[in-house]
Amino acid sequence: MSAVAERCAPTPADAAALATPLAGLQRRPVAVFDAGIGSYAIVQRLQQCFAWLDLIYFADRASFPYGGKSREVLAPLIEATVARLGTWGASAVVLASNAPSVMVLEGLQAAGLPVPVRGVFPPVREALAASRSGVVVVMGVASLASSPEIQAYIRREADGRPVAVENASSMVDLVENGSFLSQPQATQRAVDAFMAELLRRHPGADVCTLSSTHLPWLQPFFERAAPQVRFLDPADSVVAELESFIGAAGQRAPGHAGQVLCVATESPDQPLSGLSDMLGRLGVALTPILVQPTVVGQPLGDKS
Repeated sequence: MSAVAERCAPTPADAAALATPLAGLQRRPVAVFDAGIGSYAIVQRLQQCFAWLDLIYFADRASFPYGGKSREVLAPLIEATVARLGTWGASAVVLASNAPSVMVLEGLQAAGLPVPVRGVFPPVREALAASRSGVVVVMGVASLASSPEIQAYIRREADGRPVAVENASSMVDLVENGSFLSQPQATQRAVDAFMAELLRRHPGADVCTLSSTHLPWLQPFFERAAPQVRFLDPADSVVAELESFIGAAGQRAPGHAGQVLCVATESPDQPLSGLSDMLGRLGVALTPILVQPTVVGQPLGDKS
């Protein structure tokens, strides 16, 4: 067992809480994780496309928000979380957050991770292909919008064509605090104002990428605010990548009804009750299992 995996091995309390639920999964599951509720949208998509697939949905609330963290903080956290999910039996992991996918995943994969990891990335090529005006905007959280990694990623994906990046953290907040469910009219006004400013800054924009996993929850609001704009969900590429992985790994089991196991951490600001309440308001019949926060060490390859 590697030092990282050993450090991330379940505590006795976590092992006791997870033993029976994990034993109830009939196949090695795919794990999906993020710090917020946004990643559940990826879980739903995977359920729709692979109804027989067992899934672990890990809501790392103690680490919320990923989108507000630096590369130096994210790298060891993501590495440790992937190792932890590996100890729970995950056959593959979806890092369901654009910011760490763009900012740290490539480096961690190069150093070596214990299980295959698929990230969620802005669909820049698809956006440019779909645009008639050539004006494309990537919408993401503050850390993504300001990172040098997103600019390098866009340069690789856009082949020299200009692509704008906008900080949509205020929109993410509408999902994370549940306003889009409890206050839809106020949410629409906020989205209307956001899109009006975005279109003022980027005249002619006709394609925007929803490059936070929270933002697809707001897609109907965005479409009402700017019906002339096409909004792309990066989850489509995750589904396509997992289709290839699942087929190669021989994981198909069409006669089996997949299960979703929800596991979560908490903090004083992000208690488990808040996640349970949000899942209930979304009509999701999942009971989160509380585990201890992830133990973080140095990132892979860091010998300092």
